[in-house]
Amino acid sequence: MNSFQRRQFDEHLEGVLRRMPPLVHELLQRVPLHVEDYPSDNVLAETGVRYREALCGLYTGVPLTERSVSHSGQLPDVVTIYREGILAISEDDRGKVSRGSLRRQIRITLLHELAHHHGLDEDELAALGYG
Repeated sequence: MNSFQRRQFDEHLEGVLRRMPPLVHELLQRVPLHVEDYPSDNVLAETGVRYREALCGLYTGVPLTERSVSHSGQLPDVVTIYREGILAISEDDRGKVSRGSLRRQIRITLLHELAHHHGLDEDELAALGYG
């Protein structure tokens, strides 16, 4: 990914974030958002994802529904989104990425990963349209 593509993606991300409700911004104060071009080989191995462009995001941490005092001292929760995966899933049949499609996928990915923080699993997210 070149610096122009990265800059454009980040501008769209900022646009999506500006339109998010205050509650999401409050949550992002507790669960930081990291943006990377693509997942590392370790992340791919840990998640079982075969192709790096197939992963749009990742929640790392202990969901609120599973926390107990035994989880104190752990690394903080983090949401990571991957530019390459989001761009790939945003493409139409001709390989083009529209502004609307990209912003929609950024929003879905961000909300999907934040939902994992709240304990929702993949099946529940799919039922809600965030799968």
